[in-house]
Amino acid sequence: MPATRISRLDDSAHTDTARFEALLDRADTGRGAALTFDEWRELARLYRLHTTRLARLREHGDDPAAIRHVNALCVRGYGLLYATHARTGAPAAPLATRLARTLAITWPAIAVAAALLLGGMVVGAAVVTHNPDGVYALIPAELGYSTEHLDRLTTSPAARRELLTGAGIGAGHTLFLGSYLFVHNTRVGLLAFATGVLAGIPTVLLQLYNGILLGAFATLFWHEASLRFVAWILPHAIPELTAITLCAAGGLLLGGAIALPGRRRRVEALQEAARAAVLLVGAALPLFVLAAAIESGVRESTVGVPVRLLLAAALATGVAVGALWLRQLARRRQRDTSWLREESGTAGR
Repeated sequence: MPATRISRLDDSAHTDTARFEALLDRADTGRGAALTFDEWRELARLYRLHTTRLARLREHGDDPAAIRHVNALCVRGYGLLYATHARTGAPAAPLATRLARTLAITWPAIAVAAALLLGGMVVGAAVVTHNPDGVYALIPAELGYSTEHLDRLTTSPAARRELLTGAGIGAGHTLFLGSYLFVHNTRVGLLAFATGVLAGIPTVLLQLYNGILLGAFATLFWHEASLRFVAWILPHAIPELTAITLCAAGGLLLGGAIALPGRRRRVEALQEAARAAVLLVGAALPLFVLAAAIESGVRESTVGVPVRLLLAAALATGVAVGALWLRQLARRRQRDTSWLREESGTAGR
């Protein structure tokens, strides 16, 4: 760097400027992700230092070359620290990293969605336990359980055992059933997600209703065939309910942005929430596929109770391990530099 460009700076200032420019070069050439947390702090400190020096240079006004050079460095620093979100050329983070960060940030919404589902299950079970005829009002015929079918299930232990045992179905019917279940379950999840824009109220009601249906249906089998029912429902329920809960959490994020945008404009809050919500829905889609495959291929088969329970345990372990892995990934890779951007932006003003 020519000495005339920093004629008003001493040797220490020369060193600071060289270091500032080196850090900016590393970030601007696509290696910004390699900066450590301490280097980001140093970059913010050097940015504030050079905005002060720029003000002094402009006050004297007798070194235009130095003013232009320091101003260019400050503009680059501002773009990195304060306007990173607006850069169009920055490489996108890996999908797993973005999903991990999203889950780390949105876990309260996921917990609320899961609590709504569990609360609905308790309500459904309590209603049917108190009044067995309530099952007719809670379980619609669209789910494949007509009034006659429900009559048989509520009055005949043999009918309940027949449903849980399974008689085996052909390959063609398996494919048809799997496709139907995937479309149906995905529609339920997307409805819970999309209606979140109505302040989240329909999402809350839908998630509660999903739990009520499950609780009401489970109560029919609980006393005399509880273990067999658990083995019958858990293999497909684990991925299916996880997926529906992720979609409902996305809807709650949208509803929160609409109802409680905070200091941001409602449109800005909704855009930010939508980015996280779409990732949650995207993570739910493979789970819907898995649930449909299990529901058509395993639930409607003659596979025994031990095998079903082992499958359910494997799926539950997979969900738990996946959540822990994503949580660890978020802790390792998520670096919160928003406070740097806020400080540098304040200094720039």
